[in-house]
Amino acid sequence: MDEPRPLHIDLDRERGITFSWSDGSAAFVATPVLRRESPSADARELRSEMARNPFTVLPAAKAEGPLRINAVEPVGHYALRIRFSDGHETGIYTWKYLHALCAKHGKPPASA
Repeated sequence: MDEPRPLHIDLDRERGITFSWSDGSAAFVATPVLRRESPSADARELRSEMARNPFTVLPAAKAEGPLRINAVEPVGHYALRIRFSDGHETGIYTWKYLHALCAKHGKPPASA
């Protein structure tokens, strides 16, 4: 079977993103989860360091006010780039990675 692909992506800049997938699943992933779980090299290294050392000092946030999503851009036919209000924009979220995030951290989508 092919890997699931998104059929619909619904962005709420303040709250997060709801994904509907080709396998019939759907999930809402909150903005802070998307930011924390960024697949970028610096975010992966920070998560690794935090796993080794619970006293890791986190970098200061650059955003004023609550974290939000400024933009979501397609990357080819296989991923998204999410630009956050704290300046982070280097993670490339593949469909496979996003589907896994939905399974691990997603909540049922809100009813319309």
